[in-house]
Amino acid sequence: MTHSSQLLTGPIHKALLSLAIPIVISQLLQSAYQLTDAFWVGRLGPAEVAAVSISMPVTFLVIAIGAGLAMAGATLAAQYMGAGRREEVDKVSAQTLLMVLVMSTILGTCGYWLSPHFLTLLKVEPEVYSNALSFMHVSFIGVIFVFTFNMFQALMRGIGEVRIPLLIVLGTVMLNLVLDPLFIFGYGIMPGLGVTGAALATLVTQAIAALIGIGILLKGRHGIHVRLRYFIPDYSYIRRAFFLGIPGSVDLSARALGQIIMSFLVASFGTVTIASYGVGNNILMFVTIPALGLGMAISTLVGQNLGAGQIERASQAAFTGATWGFVALTLVGTLCFFTAPQIIAFFVPEQPNVIATGAEFVQVMALTWGGMAVQVCITGAFRASGNMINAMVLSLLSQWMFLFPIAFILSKHTALGKTGIWWAFAATNILIGIVSICWLARGSWKHTRLTSQKQEVLQVTEETLRESEDQYYP
Repeated sequence: MTHSSQLLTGPIHKALLSLAIPIVISQLLQSAYQLTDAFWVGRLGPAEVAAVSISMPVTFLVIAIGAGLAMAGATLAAQYMGAGRREEVDKVSAQTLLMVLVMSTILGTCGYWLSPHFLTLLKVEPEVYSNALSFMHVSFIGVIFVFTFNMFQALMRGIGEVRIPLLIVLGTVMLNLVLDPLFIFGYGIMPGLGVTGAALATLVTQAIAALIGIGILLKGRHGIHVRLRYFIPDYSYIRRAFFLGIPGSVDLSARALGQIIMSFLVASFGTVTIASYGVGNNILMFVTIPALGLGMAISTLVGQNLGAGQIERASQAAFTGATWGFVALTLVGTLCFFTAPQIIAFFVPEQPNVIATGAEFVQVMALTWGGMAVQVCITGAFRASGNMINAMVLSLLSQWMFLFPIAFILSKHTALGKTGIWWAFAATNILIGIVSICWLARGSWKHTRLTSQKQEVLQVTEETLRESEDQYYP
């Protein structure tokens, strides 16, 4: 039995595990890029750390704008693979690669030239400006490689092949561990490049990963074989991918903007609160990785089964995955609840005020992490079915209707003060978990198939938008 057929006929729990474990490991390894940069740049000085900190949200926002195209390609590839239409899988992959190359070139060029204006808008201090500008310039040059490899990973996940991307990420992360200190501090006749070196090390490793990915797609030995004739622009496909991808881009962009807005609110409570929020948020991001991996696994499993017409199996996979996510992150949250001071102290030793406040943040929200996992897992099912609007609405609800308004009201208009921000995270996790599971149970998402020759994604978008309005504005 092939791996793809196991996804369509084997036990659901086994299929989820076979997909989720390599994806989670890959996600953890990719987080090592940021951890490595933070470790070495932290030894340069506070101005250099600030330069990277200022640059990252801006570059992430630009990357988020184009990320929806990779989601669209992965969704279509999964459903065509489930339907047994391999030639369509190959064509979808080539067209997605073509669009990603064009989009990343445009966004990278715009980001490069607009970098000084971004920094001026953010009112960056003079001692930070030059390093931040250099870091952003190199990062925007590398956007094409980041886009390309992310697209390759998404397509491989779509057809159920998760081991190859994992091996590539492992190799490039190991290379980055060597290149980061070499480029930052120099060695022998090679001069140290400081902050620019950190960005350059990432660019080199991402370029290698992207080129390997393209080579694999061109050779066709791992489930997808793109041929030159498939790169001729197919405007009907581009239109479909556009309407599928735009909600995903809005989703990620809204998250990036939400983080920036929350940072302004937190900053109004002083340095200790900022530091506590930063450490607590880093822990939250790390804890979210298993849920994200499970959500991606659910997306592949649901997409292939919907493509094969196995609707109930797809629904069972979604509910099983959401249950797993809830149980797993609730257990992790319980562990973190009892060890919060020790976890915070690991990141900020000998800072009693930050340890106390950060531990309070973690303890308030930790027991509700299961609700957050439910949202992530169900979002994966919605994206796999082609209902990108559903996934986008859940994200917008979480960030803009729950988290920020609740945080603002509790922190500024009650006696809770900064603690109100922590309780906003807990309330949001509970509310978005309930909304997600109710929407999944409604079941209308199961009847969207993108592999029908007559179905247009524009119709899907309109239908799910109407569903969203009915769900929240009856």
